[in-house]
Amino acid sequence: MNIIIVGCGKVGHTLVEQLGGEQHDIVVVDLNPDRVHSITDELDAQGIVGNGVSYQTLQEAGVESADLLIAVTASDEQNLLCCCIARQAGHCKTIARVRNPIYNEEISFLRDKLGLDMVINPELLTANEIARIFQFPSAFKIDTFSKGRIELIHFRITEKCLLNGMELINLKNTLGFNVLIPLVTRGDEVIIPRGNFVFKEGDLASVVTTPKTASMFFRKIGFTSGRTRTAMLVGGGTISYYLAKRLLAAGINTKIIEIDDKVCTTLSEKLPGATIINGDGTDGKLLLQEGLESADGFVALTGLDEENILLALLAKRLSNTKAVSKINRINFNSLLSDIKVDTTIFPRLLTADQILKYARSMNDSLGSNVENLYRLEDGKAEALEFYVKESSDVTNTPIAKLKLKKDINICSITRKDKIIFPTGSDEIKVGDYVVVVVKHQGMNDISDILQ
Repeated sequence: MNIIIVGCGKVGHTLVEQLGGEQHDIVVVDLNPDRVHSITDELDAQGIVGNGVSYQTLQEAGVESADLLIAVTASDEQNLLCCCIARQAGHCKTIARVRNPIYNEEISFLRDKLGLDMVINPELLTANEIARIFQFPSAFKIDTFSKGRIELIHFRITEKCLLNGMELINLKNTLGFNVLIPLVTRGDEVIIPRGNFVFKEGDLASVVTTPKTASMFFRKIGFTSGRTRTAMLVGGGTISYYLAKRLLAAGINTKIIEIDDKVCTTLSEKLPGATIINGDGTDGKLLLQEGLESADGFVALTGLDEENILLALLAKRLSNTKAVSKINRINFNSLLSDIKVDTTIFPRLLTADQILKYARSMNDSLGSNVENLYRLEDGKAEALEFYVKESSDVTNTPIAKLKLKKDINICSITRKDKIIFPTGSDEIKVGDYVVVVVKHQGMNDISDILQ
C-alpha cells in the first residue's frame, strides 16, 4: 500500500519501523528537517519537509494515490484537520491520533462527521492495558480476542509454579480442563512448544483461555489470582486520569500522588472518588505513609522512564504489590528483561500495534479479515485473529490434515457463542473467528498459515 505518515516523532518513527517491514511504500511528512532525515537515513521511507495540513504538501506526498494517511503530530487539531484535507484531496483511509480527554467523549461524532476511519488515543490504550493487567496480578500482559471472550495471558513461570519441570503433553490431565500454551520465551529464544516441551523456571509463557477459566488456571498452577482492591498511581498525567476512571468504575480504591498542586486540584475535581495526594512520589517515606505496603497495585506514570523503572523497583522492595512502569523509549525493552519489574508498558508500541492491525486488515484478502493483531516478544512472534469470510483450503478440513507452516499454533475458534480450543479433529468453518500465534510476520489472510 501507499502510506503517508504525518508527524515524525517517536510514534511516527515506530510506525515506519513496523509498517516498513511489510513492504509498504511510505512517505513521511514533518516541519522539522532533522526528524525527517533521521527516518529517511535509517529506514526505508521517503521524506518531505513541510506542513502536513497543507494541501500542497499532501499533494507532494502523493495523497491523491495514497491508500492510508496516518496523522500523529503533537497537535490533536492538526491531526484532525490533516485527515479532513486528505479525505477531500484523495480517496485514502485516515487515522488520527487524538490525545486530549476533552475529545474522548466525542470520538464517535468526530469519526462520523469528519469521515475518519480510525481515531486512536495512546493514553487511553495504555490505561486500558494496565487495567486489564490488574485483573490477574500473576500476569504481566493480557491480549484480548473475540470481544473479550478469549484472552492470551502472559506470565512468568516461578520455582514453585506447578508447570516448572512439566511436559506440555501432561498439561490437560494435570489441570483437569483444557487450556492452550502456544508460546514460550526462554532467554532470547521464542518457542512454539510441542507435546514434549518441558517448562523451566524463568520461562515467559502465554496461555490462551477464557476469562472464567483463567482464574481456575492460575489457582491450579499455584498463583494467587485475587482481584486488585487498592491501587497507587505516581504521576497525575492523562494516563493516570483515564486509568483512575477505569479503576474507580471497577470498585478499586485508587490513590494518585502528584507533585504539581494545580494538577492535583484538577484531578480532585474530575475524579471525586479518588484520593489525590500533593507530594513527591519518589519519596519512599511518603509512599509508605500513604499505604504502599497494603496496595495491591502500583503504577509509575511520571514523565521520566528512568524514574518509572526505579519507582517500580522501589515499590517491589517495600511491598508485595503488583508494580507497573510506563516506558516511552522502546530501546530500553531488551534491558528490562533482566530487571525485576512486574510489567512494563510501552504506549507507542500499543499505538503502533493498533495501526498495524488496521493496515493489515485493509489488504484485499479474499478469504478473511484481520480482526486483531498483537506483536509479541519484540516482534519475534504475532498473535492474530482472523474472521473467515468464505471457503478456502483451510476450511472444512481437520486441522491435523492441514499442511501448516512451521511455528504456527491454532489457538482458538469462536463459532457464534461457542469457544473451541481445537484438536487435530476440529475444522475451521466459514463465519469462525480464529486465533493463531505465529513466528512469521506479514500474514494478511487465514490461508497464509498454509505451506
